[in-house]
Amino acid sequence: MKRRLYFDHAATSVPKPIATIEAMHEHMLHAEASVGRGAYRSSVDAAKVIGQLRAEIAYWIGAASAREITLQGGGTEALNLALFGLLRSGDHVVTSAAEHNSVLRPLHELSTNRGVELTIVDVDKHGSVDADAVMNAVKQNTRLVTILHAANVNGAVQPIEAIGSKLKQAFAPETKPIFFSDAAQSFGYLPVNVERYHLDALGAPGHKGGQGPLGTGFLYLRESLHHQLRPLIFGGTGSRSDQLEMPTHFPEAFEAGNMNVPAFAGWLAGLKACRADRNPDDALSTRAADLQRHAVELYRRLETIAGIRIIGKPAELVLPIASVEVEGLPADEAAAILDSEFGIEVRTGLHCAALIHQSIGSPPDGTLRISCGTTTTNEDMDELIAALQELTAV
Repeated sequence: MKRRLYFDHAATSVPKPIATIEAMHEHMLHAEASVGRGAYRSSVDAAKVIGQLRAEIAYWIGAASAREITLQGGGTEALNLALFGLLRSGDHVVTSAAEHNSVLRPLHELSTNRGVELTIVDVDKHGSVDADAVMNAVKQNTRLVTILHAANVNGAVQPIEAIGSKLKQAFAPETKPIFFSDAAQSFGYLPVNVERYHLDALGAPGHKGGQGPLGTGFLYLRESLHHQLRPLIFGGTGSRSDQLEMPTHFPEAFEAGNMNVPAFAGWLAGLKACRADRNPDDALSTRAADLQRHAVELYRRLETIAGIRIIGKPAELVLPIASVEVEGLPADEAAAILDSEFGIEVRTGLHCAALIHQSIGSPPDGTLRISCGTTTTNEDMDELIAALQELTAV
């Protein structure tokens, strides 16, 4: 059996830390209980896990309080909560062509059927949005500006710190649009500080750089905005059960139903394992440096292969995500050969982000995307390059 060579870390990180797996197993075997549904010890302990995870996430992103974190069943769920929960008919939204469908599809629904006006700012050939272009798109009724931190198609890191600073300088606090970012590709890998970047809201999954299992995510929302957020899901919260109205307090009002405590216990353990008792800034500087080295090496070696066209190379190499075209082969066919003949797993297509491809010059069927992670080794990279060389030599 061929060794599994995984190059799809932009989709989910593989393998997860042993600490993540062991924490989930331990919780399900010895401590599983519903949060907020009982006064017995196991239920109280489950609530402690949730509280500790909120605090850990807040620590990683520089949030003022763990009470600004609501836990969700994935990054998409978190992004939908922010967009549908904050926007109203008559609002205007500014976003970019680099966004994932987790943002673009909710915004399309809001603009098509719910009276929200939408402006999509284009990106350049590197997949980057210009901060001034974003600011030029802001209007008097702009309620929200949402720009992702890093593109999943090619890893281009967007200037969210510059955009956040410009928004803060241009508006009084009471009139400033909400600044929101999708940190799916960056949380746990790159520094993301909501205060330094002047972010009012941030959403991300837990299963990529956060080293948690699939089906986990969070939404950070600045406390001053809590009263403006409307829930998407209604049901039991374990509190105020005598009332038919949903509770109004954040974050519990946005966590109806039973929480996936085993998954959240694993995510908590994975985050702690990432930093190994260091503060997040120290842990992230190490992880970011490792990933940048992978990025530089990946692009350097891809550029040596005749028959490989690199699409949308970022102006600055930060994340090891590359989109390529294999000469003479559709992306799906190239990926199938890599999988069947070499055991190499890559992603193909439009990567749930159709608009960016128009700017970076992708073929109609999309790209073959190669993405490394912190567990990618030099040997893995050697085997990938050798396989691509053999593939293009045919």
